[in-house]
Amino acid sequence: MSTPSTGSGTAPTPTDPSEERSAPSPSSQSALLRQVASSPAVVGLLAILAALVLSSILILAADSQVRYTAGYLLNRPGDFLHAAGSTLSEAYSSLLRGSVLDWRATTGVRMIRPITDTLTNATPLIIAGLGVAVAFRAGLFNIGGQGQMILGAITACYVGIAWNLPPVVHLLLAVFGAALGGLLWGGIAGVLKARTGANEVIVTIMLNSIAAHLLSQVLSLKAFNGEGETGNRKSLTVADSAQYPSLAGSSFRLHAGFLLALLAAAAVWWLMERSRLGFQLRATGLNPDAARTAGMSVPRVTSLVMMISGALCGIAASAPVLGTQKSMDESVAGTIGFDAITVALLGRSRPVGTVLAGLLFGALRAGGTAMQAAPGTHIKIVLVLQSTIVLFIAAPPLVRAIFRLPERRETRGGDPSSASVPAAAPATAPAPAAPAAKEA
Repeated sequence: MSTPSTGSGTAPTPTDPSEERSAPSPSSQSALLRQVASSPAVVGLLAILAALVLSSILILAADSQVRYTAGYLLNRPGDFLHAAGSTLSEAYSSLLRGSVLDWRATTGVRMIRPITDTLTNATPLIIAGLGVAVAFRAGLFNIGGQGQMILGAITACYVGIAWNLPPVVHLLLAVFGAALGGLLWGGIAGVLKARTGANEVIVTIMLNSIAAHLLSQVLSLKAFNGEGETGNRKSLTVADSAQYPSLAGSSFRLHAGFLLALLAAAAVWWLMERSRLGFQLRATGLNPDAARTAGMSVPRVTSLVMMISGALCGIAASAPVLGTQKSMDESVAGTIGFDAITVALLGRSRPVGTVLAGLLFGALRAGGTAMQAAPGTHIKIVLVLQSTIVLFIAAPPLVRAIFRLPERRETRGGDPSSASVPAAAPATAPAPAAPAAKEA
């Protein structure tokens, strides 16, 4: 008696799903490599590499010994290579010794001071860069970080000088005053943009000019420079209770403002990625018409974004006023407001990228002085390096063309940070009709 069979063929051997997952197809591997090669992070790193190569060429061109040996390059190429290698190694080693670790120092304090200077210089760049990045994600170009920093410096300095409060409370209120000053100055541009449609670039540029003249007038007030000091262009020193505490001792300039910068980065990440306002912000930046159709108030989001951006730029001003200078002068903001645009661009308007970009530019600032001391190297080379980084970051197709990277495929939303995936077949597509079975 034979055993009954359920089918005419041999039963298929079941396969382990883990084996199928462990053996990706060549097409999926090539798609993954293409996606990695075209990612913004890789493009950013290659942009920095291209900027370093261009800066190296300029360093070699400016060195007299390299130019001299280039005159008889074909006869004795070794002299040229030795001179070029020596010049580049001395320049970039000076940059590292001035920004990371001075291995030639005779004391431990001087050895680790460069890294603390880098973190100190990066503090206002990170906070202001976060402010500009928030505006970028909402489709707004906040070029008024300079004026917002000035207003933040004015309010923080006034609270630090005029008020007499306990240490912790005094510092918190001074930082809050800096945020409030930047918020009000950024809110002016936001409200004008939302209510009248005014171009935020033009408005913020004009507000920068107004803030610079306002700072000059404020420094002549007795509330800032005391009795009999009306001609001084520097304010009084803020109270000790309103100053950032030192993180590494009196021998270093590093203060608690750096921790505030990291907290600000975490807060901005939560705002952009986890909050309802952040979703509205990103939706407005991608497509204002679609956001309006979905029931979002675009004017409200625009006003709030500029206020948040201005508040962050105002907090950035607290770093020099309450941390390093402990006073205020006409150059209190320096070029930080404009450098923050570069930091936000390099960081792709993401909190983590902005922090890393701020550290990079802080290192370039700290190491620029030491780099200038290298033979044949001018400090302007650091500015050229920063400018070329911005050039390549602002032109991703140029970087892709130089390094022959594949083009990045964008998603329908247009967010370059999103990974592109192939479109799937429609789930509701009708299946083809099966042919009718012939009757036996």
